[in-house]
Amino acid sequence: MAGVRRDGSLMREKGGHSFRGSRIAAAVAIGVLLGCVCAFAFPNGFFSPAPSMRNRRISKSDLEIGSLSCESSEKISMLKTDMMRLTGKNAELKKQVRDLTEKLRLVEQGKGHAQEQYVVSGEQPKAGPFGTVKSLRTLPTVLPDESVNPRLAKLLEKVAVRKELIVALANSNVQSMLEVWYTSIKKVGIPNYLVVALDDGIANLCQSNSVPFYKRDPDEGIDSVAKTGTNHAVSGLKFRILREFLQLGYSVLLSDVDIVYLQNPFDHLHRDSDVESMSDGHNNVTAYGYNDVFDEPAMGWARYAHTMRIWVYNSGFFYIRPTIPSIELLDRVAERLSRPPPAWDQAVFNEELFFPSHPGYIGLHAAKRTLDMYLFMNSKVLFKTVRKDAKLKKLMPVIVHVNYHPDKLLRMKAVVEFYVNGKKDALDPFPDGSDW
Repeated sequence: MAGVRRDGSLMREKGGHSFRGSRIAAAVAIGVLLGCVCAFAFPNGFFSPAPSMRNRRISKSDLEIGSLSCESSEKISMLKTDMMRLTGKNAELKKQVRDLTEKLRLVEQGKGHAQEQYVVSGEQPKAGPFGTVKSLRTLPTVLPDESVNPRLAKLLEKVAVRKELIVALANSNVQSMLEVWYTSIKKVGIPNYLVVALDDGIANLCQSNSVPFYKRDPDEGIDSVAKTGTNHAVSGLKFRILREFLQLGYSVLLSDVDIVYLQNPFDHLHRDSDVESMSDGHNNVTAYGYNDVFDEPAMGWARYAHTMRIWVYNSGFFYIRPTIPSIELLDRVAERLSRPPPAWDQAVFNEELFFPSHPGYIGLHAAKRTLDMYLFMNSKVLFKTVRKDAKLKKLMPVIVHVNYHPDKLLRMKAVVEFYVNGKKDALDPFPDGSDW
């Protein structure tokens, strides 16, 4: 019985194992089947990110790309800004180099002090120690305005050197002297000069001789004087005509045509004043000023009155910078010469330049300098003094202005013979003064 139970138990065990195994197999089969169904139904799986999450990931990627793009744009903008800044800095450095070069040139001439003056707006300087205080010498130039005369502006760009040039007005009445004038300029090698041709004859003369010239647009008020006027009448026109040159920002060395050039005058200017002019004085006292004592015996103890005197500036040769006082000077002189009574332009020029403010009159606030009378020589100095002095005869003037004598052309030619061609007795035949 016991054996039978063991066998029976064994059979039950085997039957139980077989049943359990079939259940596992069935479960595996069902699992596989469900897996296949789920795999077909949910290809991305149960735990795949939701569409919003996927979009969020894509958006994040797009943002990263956009961020890189923005960073690139910002870098480009920064580089452009840096380039603009460096370009501006480069231009500023170039300007400083030009200014320093010009300053060095002046220092080499012993005149650098003229460029050491600066106008600093908004600053109130303190007075320095005794003996060190210096006022401003050089006023700032005006802002150029090319709209005043575009045609002249283009011409001056070609002719001027460092915004400077010699300017002479001429009509056919002075043609012979003009020929000596520009021939001497060419001989010296001065490139920056210009003739303001007041009639067609002078324009044609200049054109045929390669002389830079400028013929104004028709102006009835000026042309009637320019074409037929006397020497003094034409001289009065220059103050009106010069204004445009200054408004365009150019410094002008105004020259009459009865002048012989022997050196380049631009190498001997100071450029520290509104006006630099040659003097009509004939020695150090008359040219540069002196204390003149006026004696009036009727005053008894106070019979001696001290006066300050200087001989006038020559309005036929002066250097004028484009500053507000300079333009005001031209306006004042031109206005006075345009109304009666008739006046001599040189007298008016000096009165406006020197007369101080007083009751009923506001004087001109302009800086002025008298040029060296032996370098910028008038004909009185030459014929009365220099030609008779062995030492002075060896000096080479910058210019000789035949302003004191009426036989201008003959004396101009003699000056050329003496200083240029070396003819030692070329000046001897002429009297000190005139024959009348």
